[in-house]
Amino acid sequence: MSTATYPPPPPYYRLYKDYIQNPKSAPEPPAPIEGNYTLFGATYTTDDILPSLEEQGVRQLYPKGPNVDFKKELQSLNRELQLHLLELADVLVERPSQYARRVEDISLIFKNLHHLLNSLRPHQARATLIHILELQIHRRKQAVDDIKRRREEAQRLLKEALGTLEGQ
Repeated sequence: MSTATYPPPPPYYRLYKDYIQNPKSAPEPPAPIEGNYTLFGATYTTDDILPSLEEQGVRQLYPKGPNVDFKKELQSLNRELQLHLLELADVLVERPSQYARRVEDISLIFKNLHHLLNSLRPHQARATLIHILELQIHRRKQAVDDIKRRREEAQRLLKEALGTLEGQ
């Protein structure tokens, strides 16, 4: 049985044989996928929508609605998590057989924390983009000011040189 060190190229390489002479001869890339698609047996969607906790079958521990105070709710869930972790340590010392309920409660709190944090991601992305754009504007203004300063310095040097030439 003989084996090749390198496998043969895929058959679609022939579509690019005239690319060097005519770059426009290559086929267009495929259109972006929209909607649902299947990958390795799992169905995915291109819509970036955060499913609610109820859709995931998880009880929501913070108030519902658009006017959620994220900072207050995250702090509240964090305190509740700390309390449940202490209770878990106590249960593990006193009654080790009853730890499962505490672990489930901690898991529920973590899922709520993660959901709250994931719902903040669009705001974080927007704020990061604004910050990047402000930095770009600041750098460009600095570059323009630097160019103006160098232009003025060059004009001054040219005037001095012209004055020196006329003075001779």
